[in-house]
Amino acid sequence: MRKLLFALTALISLQLFAQEDPTTWTTEVNKLSDTEYELVTTAIIEPGWHLYSQTSVGDRGPIATTISFYEVENKIELVGINKETGSYAEFSPVWEFNVYQFSDIAVFKQKIKVLDPNLKYIVGEAYFMTCDEERCLRPTGKPLIYKLDSNAQVPEGAEDVIERYLDEELEPMLAQAAPESEIPVKDGHKAPDQEVETPKKKDKEEALEEDEEEDRSLWGIFIIAFLSGFAALLTPCVFPMIPLTVSFFTKQSKNRAKGISNAILYGIFIIVIYVLLGTVVTAIFGSESLNELSTNVYFNIVFFLILVVFAISFLGAFEITLPQSWANKADEKANRGGIAGIFFMALALAIVSFSCTGPIVGSLIVEAASKGGLAPVIGMLGFSLAIALPFALFAIFPGWMNSLPKSGGWLNTVKVVLGFLELALALKFLSAADLVYQTHFIEREVFITIWIAIFGGLALYLFGKIKLPHDGPEESISVGRLILGLVVLTFTIYMIPGLWGAPLKIISGFPPPLNYAESPYGVGYTKLELNKKVPEGAHLAVHDIIAFHDYDKGLAYAQKVDKPILIDFTGWACVNCRKMEERVWSEPRILNMLKNDFVLISLYVDDRNKLPENEQYVSKETGKKVRTIGDKWMEFQRNNYETAAQPLYVIKDSKGNDVGDPIDYTPEVDIYEAWLRKGIK
Repeated sequence: MRKLLFALTALISLQLFAQEDPTTWTTEVNKLSDTEYELVTTAIIEPGWHLYSQTSVGDRGPIATTISFYEVENKIELVGINKETGSYAEFSPVWEFNVYQFSDIAVFKQKIKVLDPNLKYIVGEAYFMTCDEERCLRPTGKPLIYKLDSNAQVPEGAEDVIERYLDEELEPMLAQAAPESEIPVKDGHKAPDQEVETPKKKDKEEALEEDEEEDRSLWGIFIIAFLSGFAALLTPCVFPMIPLTVSFFTKQSKNRAKGISNAILYGIFIIVIYVLLGTVVTAIFGSESLNELSTNVYFNIVFFLILVVFAISFLGAFEITLPQSWANKADEKANRGGIAGIFFMALALAIVSFSCTGPIVGSLIVEAASKGGLAPVIGMLGFSLAIALPFALFAIFPGWMNSLPKSGGWLNTVKVVLGFLELALALKFLSAADLVYQTHFIEREVFITIWIAIFGGLALYLFGKIKLPHDGPEESISVGRLILGLVVLTFTIYMIPGLWGAPLKIISGFPPPLNYAESPYGVGYTKLELNKKVPEGAHLAVHDIIAFHDYDKGLAYAQKVDKPILIDFTGWACVNCRKMEERVWSEPRILNMLKNDFVLISLYVDDRNKLPENEQYVSKETGKKVRTIGDKWMEFQRNNYETAAQPLYVIKDSKGNDVGDPIDYTPEVDIYEAWLRKGIK
């Protein structure tokens, strides 16, 4: 409410006090050498009023002061920053954070180099905003004249000089502001229990944001694994075990309470066995190695082959089983009774049901491994919880078993559907290997064609037009199977326009990017806007954005055209990178900035091309040898930004200095746009 009242007051004051100006501006020129001068700008501020620093105070705060200079035919050159004296940081109860401001007097000093010895004066302008404790005045511009020669004849009226310069459509040279670190905090003006933002506090906030992002990722793994566990529960190997196992515990126990406790313990041991599997995988490979698997060509090919084998098994060609001797030994141990016996009963279930759960568990381990960290453990926790939960619940409420559907052909249908899904997922890993080495065997059209064939085949199966080895002789299909078939058919038809260049945003991240295709602009189409010259060392990336793959070349070009840099830490096999490119970068407001306001440098951390021998070295951080281009950019990202996750976006000025904070995967277009605009500002 206070902000609303202040905003209304400020709006009214803009009209009532439009002619009031509590500042008086003067200029002075100090000659440093034959070609160098110091331009001094002084503002005298009436008591009770504030002028604001050149340092940006955020979108929610007052407008920063800007000093600009107009030049004719490159006659002057700014040297260094426009140093200010008298500014300080003070907590504002109106804006509710520290603002950088002046009281009484503000002094700005800008060094320049004069390139034309005949230049007599320089025209400048101060754009600023002033406020007191109750109101703010409209931001206004004040013309400034700097006489390099005290005898110089300046046309009458400084405003007329500014107008003449503006009529010539000259672009102002904006003075660069001093960094925030040079602005002191005024003692006694901090808010209660609030500190001025320091680099240490900023790092802590960034760490908290990264932790939140990681938590969201782990929750996503958990939910997918939990749903996969329910899918495994509906397979012929697991579903019939529910009534058998629950009946065993309730009949063999001395009383119902004991039977319930044994069934719950049975469920807990199922969870323990699967979580132990995830822990072993994490311990063997290590969290960092697991993350690197997602971009390793050989592992991606191995994952592809494993998932294809799992899929063929689900489709009914053969069954994948663990040695029968393992199940027999587990059964022998289970007959001993007690807690140990219950544990071995759970182990026997895991072994016997492996032909159905193994492919799902394997797929989850593969997918979770690409996330790194605790993802395999969290994945197995979600999967096993979905498996174990029904055993405990049906033991507590045995009457529920009367509502369970009878075992039958529908259980095999579940397996077959999972088999088709495994095939589709397998292609993703083969495509990742192709992208990393840029072999162009599986370009976008090929990938989409294969997916159309897979999901089209699944639709025909659900409609009963295709029969597989373990299917029964049923002539009719259920309503549920019909509805699922219609959904799959709809998805199949949706993908068809992708062959002609449609973006297919629903599945973005799975197929190769739009520019990794036989026809990047759609079948039968070519680009008509290729007249603009692509700089040396650059190429046309997705959406025809000019991008560099080498940091040094991109930096040199940014300095040449004087534009800020957007570094895109990405990967050929990075799913979230493709989602950002196809869902966020494709938005016109984002695309316009990427094409016109930035120099884009895309650094692929999984580029497997070898570095020259003289550029290879051993990393001080990891102790591993940096052999490839991808290793080099991963090392660059890890050392400078303390993260190995992609995508990561960093804005730098044309000199290579970081501007603001990096940002990672941000599917919200408005948030990403605000971050880009803040970087430009």
